[in-house]
Amino acid sequence: MKIVRHDPRIAQAQATARELRALVGKLKRQLREKVGVEGLTLSQITVLIHLERQGSATVSELARAENVKPQSMGATVAGLQALMLIEGVPDPGDGRRTLLSLTKLAHEKIRAIRTAREDWLFHAIRERFNANEQDALARGVELLKRLAEG
Repeated sequence: MKIVRHDPRIAQAQATARELRALVGKLKRQLREKVGVEGLTLSQITVLIHLERQGSATVSELARAENVKPQSMGATVAGLQALMLIEGVPDPGDGRRTLLSLTKLAHEKIRAIRTAREDWLFHAIRERFNANEQDALARGVELLKRLAEG
């Protein structure tokens, strides 16, 4: 049997992974708290982002994508329809199905939320970090992009 010595690089990578996971979660919570989403639930936001990125979808497709029951997704969709953020049209390939898509109001709301979040981040970076730290943060973002690419 081969004896493996403790590798400090492995321990460092494990610690970095733990800290990064926790920090990403904390940053996401801060963005939600500092820049409200005007009464939308996390489920509703997730559906809006899915429709924006993937295009039209049925309730069943959304439920599968978000790993929830169709009945639960139906309630989420009904709430978004009541807010006039999504609309449904009959599927041209199967009239029994309804294709859901974002309304103009939803696109405007998503754009406003993103702009407000970027503005909050911009001001936080400018206020909390000196020029050298901002440069280091920019380099760190490039590394995180590589990490996110898989």
